[in-house]
Amino acid sequence: MATDPNVPADERRVAAWIGRALRIEGRIVSEENLTIDGQIEGTIEVGNHNLSIGTGAAVKADLTAKTITVAGTVNGNLTASERIDLRGSATVFGDIATPRLVMDDGAVVKGKVQAGKKKSEGG
Repeated sequence: MATDPNVPADERRVAAWIGRALRIEGRIVSEENLTIDGQIEGTIEVGNHNLSIGTGAAVKADLTAKTITVAGTVNGNLTASERIDLRGSATVFGDIATPRLVMDDGAVVKGKVQAGKKKSEGG
């Protein structure tokens, strides 16, 4: 992506967004923050960025990100390098692995949860 000197430094779009009208099947890899309000089936990887699953979203995918916020329904495993935040409307069918887990009253998890600092590897 070329840098255009006529575009302001503060880009209006702060994240990629998949709206409610979209249904995607396959692998999604994003190099920026991603918000999902639609239907996804596959895998979602946003690496060292933030992933947000909106209230109306229905996701059948394994999620990998720096931070993951879920307000909708996810059927798949969640792995975050920093934090997972489950809002009161969240439903997760799958395993969760993260150093920090925040779970609002009303959130539902059906799966294994591994939260907290990892023991150092190799000994």
